[in-house]
Amino acid sequence: MSDTRDPSADSIESRKQALTHWARQNLQGVIPEAGRLVLESLGSDAGFRRYYRAQAPVTGQPPFLAVDAPPETEDTALFVKLARYLRDQGVNAPTVIAADATQGFLVVEDFGDRLLRNELTQDTACTLYGEALMVLLRLQQATDIPAELPQYDQAMLRRELQIFSEWFVARLLGYSLSQAEQALLQRVFTQLETTALEQPQLLVHRDYHSRNLLLCDSGQIGVIDFQGAVRGPFAYDLVSLLRDCYIRWPQEDVRRWALSYGNMAMDVGVIPAVDEATYLRWFDWVGLQRHIKVLGIFARLHLRDGKHHYLADLPLVLRYTLDVARNYPQLDEFVTWFEQQLLPLIEQQPWYTDYRRAGDVNA
Repeated sequence: MSDTRDPSADSIESRKQALTHWARQNLQGVIPEAGRLVLESLGSDAGFRRYYRAQAPVTGQPPFLAVDAPPETEDTALFVKLARYLRDQGVNAPTVIAADATQGFLVVEDFGDRLLRNELTQDTACTLYGEALMVLLRLQQATDIPAELPQYDQAMLRRELQIFSEWFVARLLGYSLSQAEQALLQRVFTQLETTALEQPQLLVHRDYHSRNLLLCDSGQIGVIDFQGAVRGPFAYDLVSLLRDCYIRWPQEDVRRWALSYGNMAMDVGVIPAVDEATYLRWFDWVGLQRHIKVLGIFARLHLRDGKHHYLADLPLVLRYTLDVARNYPQLDEFVTWFEQQLLPLIEQQPWYTDYRRAGDVNA
């Protein structure tokens, strides 16, 4: 495609060499033999950052992470401020050891490789989610939220939902929306936006899920990839965690965990007392906004950025989208349209597997 933003191999290597030179200079006096630092690629994330494990040839010296965060797409200065802010709030975010916002280079504390996603089993889920929810509560109790954080307002919510229309519907499926279909989607989007905006507006990580939480050697959960943080709806991070795009749990477990967290959040004053139906609508509908958006984002990562592995996660996101929408009569028209117009096209896609079983054990 003509608008690809996937960097060339030469560009990646050139920036790696510059990052290596910069890291060696900036870690002089921090670690022994910093001048012999070697960077081992750990790949990239869904954005444009690339990660390297920085290791000096000294036995017992803990590694660091060197991060290439291109300044044309990433705000390094805000990341540094957020990392310090979160640590001040008692959230285990990585310490920033060195940073250059102009070049988009950082060296940060290395939390290791024990992603929560890889540690979750039926035996460990209750304990690990309990710990992750306590971290989320600490994050949601944060005060004096940095003024630089944008408001997750209706305009931002709508921009995200339109990614679905452009990248999933039009570009991935090749489907042209009629005026009536566009009007239908606008009505649905407005409903989701209204529900998001009626919730208490708190600090939102915006990508709080099992691939951005790590089990550290200290025993604490470490929180990463918070550079997209905003001030927004209470339930957004909660549903990101419990209806994770990369792992699924039975609906009765998710409901129980969500309600338990809500009771705790009300008890400590994070949110005012609300009835169960309102609370679950907050949770379900902000999750639906997220999953509709993610259908578009995963399509864009594949088509624009060459990150094709995200296609394998689309069936689970489809399942979340339709399972939730089917529970609300207000969304019947959207469900009927999706099933009649989009599903036949989706089922022809090479990445498609039966979304009704996506995320099931042995699926």
